[in-house]
Amino acid sequence: MKLGVVANALQNKPLAEALIQFRRLGIEYIEPGCGGYAGKAHVNPQKLLQDDVAFASFVEMVRKSGVGISVLSCHGNPVHPNQQMAKAYDRDMRYTVLLAEKLGIDTISCFSGCPGDSKESKYPNWVTCAWPDDYLTILAYQWNDVLIPYWKEFTEFANSHGVTKIALEMHPGFCVYNVYTAHRLRDAVGDAIGVTFDPSHLLWQGIDPVMAIRNLNGMIYNVHAKDVRIDPYNKAVNGVLDTRHYSEELDRSWIFRTVGYGNDIKYWKDIFSALRLIGFDGVISIEHEDSLMNQMEGLEKAVRTLKESMLSKERTGMWWA
Repeated sequence: MKLGVVANALQNKPLAEALIQFRRLGIEYIEPGCGGYAGKAHVNPQKLLQDDVAFASFVEMVRKSGVGISVLSCHGNPVHPNQQMAKAYDRDMRYTVLLAEKLGIDTISCFSGCPGDSKESKYPNWVTCAWPDDYLTILAYQWNDVLIPYWKEFTEFANSHGVTKIALEMHPGFCVYNVYTAHRLRDAVGDAIGVTFDPSHLLWQGIDPVMAIRNLNGMIYNVHAKDVRIDPYNKAVNGVLDTRHYSEELDRSWIFRTVGYGNDIKYWKDIFSALRLIGFDGVISIEHEDSLMNQMEGLEKAVRTLKESMLSKERTGMWWA
């Protein structure tokens, strides 16, 4: 396994400076944001595709840094009920695919998206229960009329440009948010659909990350390392479905933490062992969204924890037998 980072952790710095900082920490790969919610602070695919000089300069900068690019990230909502917003997210994703093709990268990381409850909707509607039956009607519309047709067409486009792996981050608020929904979309669309495995979005839902990994065998195309801390008092009072703003750390049932500050080292060792058991030995990208730490402290502590817990050498099998 290789040590990576979601480059938006230093999105306030120019890419050249961020690469120096990442390399200093021992980070080997970046996952740059190419649009959507994360913006284009470091990489603007449309500009790079339209300017050969800018593209060559970008490639040379990354090469000289000694840091590689693992996947391209573009997390938006391409099935948003607001058609202007949906088109903007979709456009960013398609430019991301085209840039990946030019860079020789076969994977992009994104969200599945979430439609509204009907063609007349203004906002996404994330359904979390099966009754009253209205919610099942909404789900049928979202999946059958919007989500599956969109991803069938998009994966055809991506495949035609050499991007054969669409790593959907299982994130609450979007239609693919757990193992079942990831399998459901893959079964409907095809093997191009896989996941970006981020345990922080699963644990607070009550999902065991190791069991999720084993049930996603062959589907994990990308991995994020982000931790979450579940507050036992707030959870005992209000459960885990928490709509308080992320800044209300004291009162929320859970908050994101940097690696090692939500769960102990054994938790991470178990995750990396499970990943190796299913054959994933790719890049583990730190995603630092810990509001209790500054940018560099959170990265430094995450790097130390991952260096201790990751399986970074090639396996040798049962060498003692």
